[in-house]
Amino acid sequence: MALLRRAHQPEAALQLVKHRATAILREYVQAEAELVGRAAVLTDGTAGTVEGVFLDDSHGLRISITGHVGKWPISTIKMLQP
Repeated sequence: MALLRRAHQPEAALQLVKHRATAILREYVQAEAELVGRAAVLTDGTAGTVEGVFLDDSHGLRISITGHVGKWPISTIKMLQP
């Protein structure tokens, strides 16, 4: 935030926003590569293969499990296939 306040020029503020967006997308792509296709057990007992990773505006990263309807926060992964 301090960097954004110091950025008096619109170009500097835009560069900061682009940098942060790029960092978010880089982490999303890495999480997707690490999780999709791996077997997982969630804290509620749901188990299966991670089908997809999604970026939710309110809850952050969420995953879907093959054969189950819905999306769960990534923090609910209890065990993940090595």
